[in-house]
Amino acid sequence: MQAVSAQSPWERRLGVIVPSWNTVMEYEWQRMGAAFASVHAQRIRHTADTEADLLWLSTQAPQAAALLAHAKPDAICYGCTASGFLKSPEEDLALAARLEGETGIPTVTSSAAIVEALRALGARRVSVASPYEPWLNERLAGYLAAAGVEVLAISGLATQAHGSVTPERVHALALEVLRPGTEAIFISCSNLRTLQSIEALEAQTGLPVVTSNQAALWGTLRRVGDRRRVAGAGRLFDRV
Repeated sequence: MQAVSAQSPWERRLGVIVPSWNTVMEYEWQRMGAAFASVHAQRIRHTADTEADLLWLSTQAPQAAALLAHAKPDAICYGCTASGFLKSPEEDLALAARLEGETGIPTVTSSAAIVEALRALGARRVSVASPYEPWLNERLAGYLAAAGVEVLAISGLATQAHGSVTPERVHALALEVLRPGTEAIFISCSNLRTLQSIEALEAQTGLPVVTSNQAALWGTLRRVGDRRRVAGAGRLFDRV
């Protein structure tokens, strides 16, 4: 067995809490963080995007965070974006504060990280693409509005099979939803494959692109003062 080099790039240990059916968030975090981090996940049972099921996820977050804390990560991200949109931005921040208080580990939620990412980019008017059904898109738009972000247009694929949507379809949907006056494109859902589209869309449209998984990683790193550039993850990581 080859010995681990003293120059190992494992600089960060990151924890993430995901719905049990999510197959994308860990994958994209591992690829964005491959040069410097290990990613450790804790799952919460989830098999349907109903309002009741999504709200229940948040009630299970403290137990999930307590188990994840055994791995002693530098920071934890509660990674179900949709469940955050069912709360107010203030309630979302309160959940992160509760998890942090109970574990002693810096904690963010992906929904709050998205808002902070848009603010860092100076984007107050956005076009939004998602895989969600109409009712959930309405809640998403309401959450962003409550955080001071105007949604110029929002379009979803009306599916709960988020992980099966191809990156090509995601890219096309982001272009379909784009409206004049847009200051950033936001692609929502931590179970949607978006990583390969970020820089391609930025080059094609001239606009910054924010996605759930990219913003969640950005926010988690910033929470512990880590302001590194992440290759392939777009303009957001150029922001200090």
